[in-house]
Amino acid sequence: MNEITLDKEEREILNSFERGEWKSVPNVKEEIEKHRNYARQTLKKNKRVNIRISHKVLEELQAIAIEDGIPYQTLMSSILHRYVTGRLVDRLKPKKSFESDG
Repeated sequence: MNEITLDKEEREILNSFERGEWKSVPNVKEEIEKHRNYARQTLKKNKRVNIRISHKVLEELQAIAIEDGIPYQTLMSSILHRYVTGRLVDRLKPKKSFESDG
């Protein structure tokens, strides 16, 4: 049988589960539906926003979006969503730098 290789985070989750630190929630079906509704509301795009940004920043965003295989507007929306929910994580700068843009 093939052995599965886990990364550090996966091992921590497995160890936590094996220590009995995970508990089922009561009313699982209700919880699932509640979180589905949260997701639907989060993903609903019902407002349009116009912003001005430098062409260099836009080019960087477009290049990152191409690397990720998504439209750049989707990337920008995702970045803003992660920021307002406190889940934006720093990452290494792209190869090109737009710091000199004034």
